[in-house]
Amino acid sequence: MGKANKPSFSKGADGPLTRRQFIAGSGAALSFTILKPGMVRGTAANSKIELGLIGCGQRGTWLAGLFMKHGGYQVVAGADYFQDRVDAFGEKFALPAERRYTGLSCYKKLLDGKVDAVAIESPPYFHPEQAAAGVEARVHVYLAKPIAVDVPGCQSVEESGKKATAKKQCFLVDFQTRTDPLYQEAVARTQKGDIGRIVSGEATYIANIPWERQIEDLKPDPSNPERQLRAWGLFRALSGDVITEQNIHAIDVATWILDGHPERAYGVGGQKARSFGNCWDHFSVVFTFPNDVLVSFCSKQYGEGWDDILCRLYGTDGTVDTHYFGDVSIRGKKPFAGGKVDDLYPNGAIRNIAAFYEDVTKGEFSNSTVAPSVRSNLTTILGRTAAYKRAEVTWDEMLASGEKFEPNLNGLKA
Repeated sequence: MGKANKPSFSKGADGPLTRRQFIAGSGAALSFTILKPGMVRGTAANSKIELGLIGCGQRGTWLAGLFMKHGGYQVVAGADYFQDRVDAFGEKFALPAERRYTGLSCYKKLLDGKVDAVAIESPPYFHPEQAAAGVEARVHVYLAKPIAVDVPGCQSVEESGKKATAKKQCFLVDFQTRTDPLYQEAVARTQKGDIGRIVSGEATYIANIPWERQIEDLKPDPSNPERQLRAWGLFRALSGDVITEQNIHAIDVATWILDGHPERAYGVGGQKARSFGNCWDHFSVVFTFPNDVLVSFCSKQYGEGWDDILCRLYGTDGTVDTHYFGDVSIRGKKPFAGGKVDDLYPNGAIRNIAAFYEDVTKGEFSNSTVAPSVRSNLTTILGRTAAYKRAEVTWDEMLASGEKFEPNLNGLKA
């Protein structure tokens, strides 16, 4: 499996099919239940939501296709730093040249062009600024995970979510696992006490070496900022490092089940199997949640032979066991047979797109996905900080540090 190469200002790239790449087949082709549209930013009833897409790589292009398949959206604009990316996107969705925007400020140009909603699929470093701009422009925001690469970014997205609610705008963060009925049922049963008192657990994200295309893009001139932007998954300031950019899927489930954030963490890790960029290729972290619940986390991005995204928590009366690509169940005194997760990568996005549409058209502005997304994102940053320091770091210490990541953007076109 592993994560795909994702060159450019966008999420997604060419390479072997993985969780992060285009998913062909029945999942992506599922039909949607089309809800009756309502009033959207002054448009007439029964018209489609006009959507702009920021980040026109493979993931963004694939997601835009799902928005179109829903039937309630019309893709009307695209923005990406790189001209080749936005042109390919524009050709696919028949966008005129004047609705294809490039440069670091491409998102501003897209918002100035007037859209009803924006889907943000750019590298995570840009998410807070672009989401805030969307809220200020009074459009609805559909935001990819992770929401940010650092504490200030998480706080910015948290504030944007609150502003969106106050302004009666929708703001949805696209986590697939939270949409799945099996996950939802297992979490509800666990929180009800079906596995007893939770004592400990584990979260794991095991993958092979990703980013092959990005490595090839970077090799000719590793110090070139445009090549670094194309190879953003290799740089911690742009991606947040693997623990935030990818491993958040496993960590998010742990924070969801435990319904809280850790009090402290101790971690280690490093970069041994990959020589390009500065993101680590393995992490090992122990999180201490309230009531001294210990959750051990590990991840890797090298080698072959085993791939899994799991979260497993152990209670006095049972075990809840979840796998992104496998089964979700509870074993113990109150078992839940559960079953195999059904194409979570495409189907989770499909459900989120449908939920976003329903929220917009029905005027539901509670924006309930924001707070848990901030929590899990900050949890990954706590683990990352502890691992970098090879020391114990508390939640409060992490927040107080306010550490901000700044990538090399020198020389990039505005």
